[in-house]
Amino acid sequence: MRFYQLPFFLPFLYPNRLWNGLVSERKISLTFDDGPVPGITDWVVEELAKRHLSATFFMVGDNVRKHPALAQTVVAAGHQLGNHTYHHLSGWKTATQTYLDDVASCDAILGDTVGEKSRFFRPPYGWMSPGQAKGVAAAKKIVMWSLLSYDFDSGLSSENLIRRTTARTAPGTIIVFHDQQKTKDQLKKVLPHYLDFLVGEGYTTQLLEG
Repeated sequence: MRFYQLPFFLPFLYPNRLWNGLVSERKISLTFDDGPVPGITDWVVEELAKRHLSATFFMVGDNVRKHPALAQTVVAAGHQLGNHTYHHLSGWKTATQTYLDDVASCDAILGDTVGEKSRFFRPPYGWMSPGQAKGVAAAKKIVMWSLLSYDFDSGLSSENLIRRTTARTAPGTIIVFHDQQKTKDQLKKVLPHYLDFLVGEGYTTQLLEG
């Protein structure tokens, strides 16, 4: 099966990471990885504004360097930023200190650009070594997800993505989309329908806590 099903045991293996929000309220957390990218991130911000929804953007430091005004636009619109490393590193392919230095570099560019570091971190590809996780967790909350949109898979139809993401959304869901060039076409087909679903079903969005 091509769709990611969160193994039930992962949150038990890594209990200090954030996997879900509160399930007692009809709220979810929208998250976007890999931006900011012109023509995509700004479009996402506009779509969210139309529906008065908030989100967390896990930004790649080098993209912030290239597009500082876009990162500032996200913050000015009331959204939350997260650290997604400076070079979108794969934890399993990177030495621990190199990885931690890259996280620190992303913090630095966020501080220079928007005036503050983020308390939240999401590992690119969802993978980190134990040493990397320990180093990051000393200063940040590691945020995972309970629902992956698969907007990066061009082999799946947008109708399929819409059907499966809406069917699997529940109170407390943390869903991942990607505001990057490779996902642009899928995202622009799927996201408006998903956001309309949230509004129609009485969901609100909440920023991350922890």
